[in-house]
Amino acid sequence: MRPDLEVVAALVPPGARVLDLGCGDGQLLADLTARRGCTGTGVDSDPASLRAAIRRGVAVIELDLDTQLDEFADRSYDLVVVSQTLQAARHPDRVLAEIARIAGRGIVSVPNFGLWKHRAELALRGRMPVSAELPHPWYDTPNIHLATLADLEDLFAAQGLRIAERRLLDATGRAAGGWRSRGPANLMASGAVYLVDAG
Repeated sequence: MRPDLEVVAALVPPGARVLDLGCGDGQLLADLTARRGCTGTGVDSDPASLRAAIRRGVAVIELDLDTQLDEFADRSYDLVVVSQTLQAARHPDRVLAEIARIAGRGIVSVPNFGLWKHRAELALRGRMPVSAELPHPWYDTPNIHLATLADLEDLFAAQGLRIAERRLLDATGRAAGGWRSRGPANLMASGAVYLVDAG
């Protein structure tokens, strides 16, 4: 499993009903079912990802995150996971509002476009960064919203979501130590995993 998904999985309570938005090949839900006794549903729009998730035995639905999340009833899940997906949604603010409605609690993981080496790439070479954390060239990236951790935390506040926990990620996607304050974390972390709730 991807290292960042290990960080996400550690925040999921045993036995939780989980909705995984942008579930990809279903790796996270399969692991949560096997190791933590969770139940859940994956959502994706990519046919190859959906087939891979089905092969893993994961229940999946093909839906558009930007327009079809109203298919889920209020408080129908304990937790909504949006892992490395929010920045690819057309309307991240609406996706966050749906997290609050569907479960009241969510786990959001994102890359940090404010990482020092991304800033340096722009400043020194005048080019959009391509790295282990952001492996796609600008013209072929699924990321349509380029945000820093500070930007995302401001959006959480604007949406009325409280950050219950924040786990910073290093360049390998594993949990990183240090950088507790917002400024250094925004500069040094390659990404973050947030546990948020609607209060």
